[in-house]
Amino acid sequence: MVNVSKKVRNLLDFLPKEGEVFSLCGIDEAGRGPLAGPLVVAGVILQRQVNGLDDSKKLTESVREKLFARIVERSRYHIVVIDAERIDGEGLSRCMKSALEEIVRALREKETVFLFDGNTAFGVSGIGTLVGADGKVPQVGAASILAKVTRDRIMVEAAIEYPEYGFEKHKGYGTAAHREAIRRYGLCPIHRRSFCKTDRKAEQPTLF
Repeated sequence: MVNVSKKVRNLLDFLPKEGEVFSLCGIDEAGRGPLAGPLVVAGVILQRQVNGLDDSKKLTESVREKLFARIVERSRYHIVVIDAERIDGEGLSRCMKSALEEIVRALREKETVFLFDGNTAFGVSGIGTLVGADGKVPQVGAASILAKVTRDRIMVEAAIEYPEYGFEKHKGYGTAAHREAIRRYGLCPIHRRSFCKTDRKAEQPTLF
């Protein structure tokens, strides 16, 4: 008997049976953990082949930008952007669930299968999950690129409005330079206050 892991069985359970025609929608996110900026979730159904797809973190910025344009041109896609204020108000898990539900509504067709990179679909039915899918499944890799490039562009724009934080460099993640800027200048409107309060390296009582 072939030993099939529980994770693989769960993945196979949601896939169509042999001979069934289906389209695969890959889903991935960018910005789940930063101290500032939005959460971005993207869904992609490739309609034509795009070469060079991979986990966006493994690609250079210039390559991601080129692939972004090709993906947009050769796919059906939907991108959800959830700002810091909403993340603070609703919590990250609820925001993730809302984004996944929106992508399913936007891209669902009769034979569409949804696959999310990770180990949970946040309670959204009809979505399969696979850890590391962004580096294994082209549609998920494409979603990873759309999400990351979209978020990076937003953070570069934010750096123009709030230059003291260096958002164009760290994209809102909790680097030493970013934490020092928070201690020096306080929080700006795109900071996630709920995240900063639990980040002991960034926290300063007078700021919160």
